[in-house]
Amino acid sequence: MTNKSKSFFSHETIEKNVGILIILSILVISFAGLVQIVPLFFQHSTTQPAEGVTPYTPLQLAGRDVYIKEGCVGCHSQQVRMLQSEVLRYGHYSLAGESVYDHPFLWGSKRTGPDLARVGGRYSDDWHRLHLRDPRALVKESNMPGYSWLQHKDISNVDLKPRMNALRMLGVPYTEEQIANANKELAGKTEEDAVVAYLQSLGVGFINALRAKETAQPATQAVHTGG
Repeated sequence: MTNKSKSFFSHETIEKNVGILIILSILVISFAGLVQIVPLFFQHSTTQPAEGVTPYTPLQLAGRDVYIKEGCVGCHSQQVRMLQSEVLRYGHYSLAGESVYDHPFLWGSKRTGPDLARVGGRYSDDWHRLHLRDPRALVKESNMPGYSWLQHKDISNVDLKPRMNALRMLGVPYTEEQIANANKELAGKTEEDAVVAYLQSLGVGFINALRAKETAQPATQAVHTGG
């Protein structure tokens, strides 16, 4: 029985050498990752804001920071997936362009509570306030903890200027005037006010722009068809 010479890169050689297998696996995964990820940095759909999406106001931005600080992102995702069941429950699926001003993004993957990507405008400010203070007063089966202390935590002395300057360096188009006047919007406000403002902003710009476009299309079609 003759011994056949084995190529260095044969399956048998690679599978029997754990070190080589690990190195080659890392190379393959890295290359595949680069091929997938790098083009996204140059695609219009991922680098430009979706229609209707604008930077957060100072109060909304402060609310987003409180939302992160309190760990809300651990139980609520902000990404409606392209599944019929999700679209029927939450609304239009999320687009990458909706998150271009989010640093960091809060897409999440865990849903102990419902997705919040389209929660803006769905409930009143008073509903959100009561829900934050005592969730089970509105949703009996809720396992969300109450955040009653937020209504007592004043944010008038919070300085948002460094935060907004950093965001501008990352591409968020805040003007000098907006940054200079940012802290004035927080006067007399609480963390609860800020969180409510943030929640009420989620998905609103994009959905309003989408509805306006859908409303305009039938009118345009009617003109073209002589209706």
